[in-house]
Amino acid sequence: MQKLLFLYCQLSDSNIYDFVPHNYGCYSFQAATDQQKLINKGFLHDTEQWKLAKPTGIFDKLGYKERDAIWALKKQFSDFDQDEIIRHVYVNFPYYAIRSKIAEELLTEKEMEAIKDATPVVKEPLICSIGYEGISLEAYLNRLIQMDVNVVCDVRKNPLSRKFGFSKTALKNALNAIGVEYLHFRDLGISSDKRQELNSQSDYDALFNEYENSTLKDQQLTLSEIQGLIDSGKRIALLCYERLPQQCHRTRILNSLLSKCSDIAVYTS
Repeated sequence: MQKLLFLYCQLSDSNIYDFVPHNYGCYSFQAATDQQKLINKGFLHDTEQWKLAKPTGIFDKLGYKERDAIWALKKQFSDFDQDEIIRHVYVNFPYYAIRSKIAEELLTEKEMEAIKDATPVVKEPLICSIGYEGISLEAYLNRLIQMDVNVVCDVRKNPLSRKFGFSKTALKNALNAIGVEYLHFRDLGISSDKRQELNSQSDYDALFNEYENSTLKDQQLTLSEIQGLIDSGKRIALLCYERLPQQCHRTRILNSLLSKCSDIAVYTS
């Protein structure tokens, strides 16, 4: 069903779900959570098959684009078995098969070459600075995969979020599922009470100047721990909320790390 949902999103040009390369191909953590919600509300049977427990009448309420995509999906794939659907996705969207445990069972040697070519490889040491404001969990994870990140360093004081997937436990589980380690550096965070009156860039600059002259100076051991990850060859990502780097303290952490590094690639987003 994850594969069919992925194909539906392609056919309908819909962004209701984003997907990541996972153990068996394209996978949406949000869709898996929504499935469980539908089970809890009695709309789906409590199985892995996404089988309706009762009629919904929702199809007739969909827009023409969504209905056309569902009919096209049914027409093209109704006679496919599970392996044929998976194989179709792997062949046509090889990036989503780069972490698959079953690709070699379903694909030819030539088709496996396409997956190898789609696999991101970053050899040099790397620091990423990525805010998750405005993007889904899966979009964030894809940025990590594409930069071949090994470790996410969460620099929030309180790693809680109303945004799906970004509270500490959920984020750690999602990262571990794609082979990325999660570490929380609470002492590098800024208390939320200090972020209440930030109305201009100068307000942000004043806050971060204070942060740099106090917290960062007091947390040299913590910075050294992150530095040790980089020195060991890990490719790390600094995680915080804000989309704009100039409005997030992670930029000051990045600058501090770069002052001690040489020949290191940097990616900010």
